[in-house]
Amino acid sequence: MRSQLVSSVLRASARPAVTRTVLPAVLRTRNYSEHSAETFESFTARYVEFFNQAEDIFEVQRGLNNCFAHDLVPAPSVVEAAVRASRRVNDFATAVRVFNGVKVKVENKKQYQEYVEELKGLREELGRLSMLEHPVAGHP
Repeated sequence: MRSQLVSSVLRASARPAVTRTVLPAVLRTRNYSEHSAETFESFTARYVEFFNQAEDIFEVQRGLNNCFAHDLVPAPSVVEAAVRASRRVNDFATAVRVFNGVKVKVENKKQYQEYVEELKGLREELGRLSMLEHPVAGHP
């Protein structure tokens, strides 16, 4: 066993090393952002479709993580599709967290209240989400 370890170390040290001047040049030629910029409308359509197709809680949560990772507040139609998907897979906590995510993403309480008012019909339809009418104290 020890001889195998020694021979592996010797073979590894005998390999030619990549010079430091070649490696950065290779990395500089790679284009990491090959996709085009997405419009807000296509973003909204993509996530509404995603949440309408989600079949389990893991898909819903993955979609929410991806959706809220962008530097924008999702449209009310995306929020509605996400809440409906959460309730469809029987996870009330995730449905509430969608509203919490919106609360964190908006700039002020007034914007959050506009989302809550826009989605009033959905909240009433799904029952206990009606408790989200008033923002929690301490929101910036």
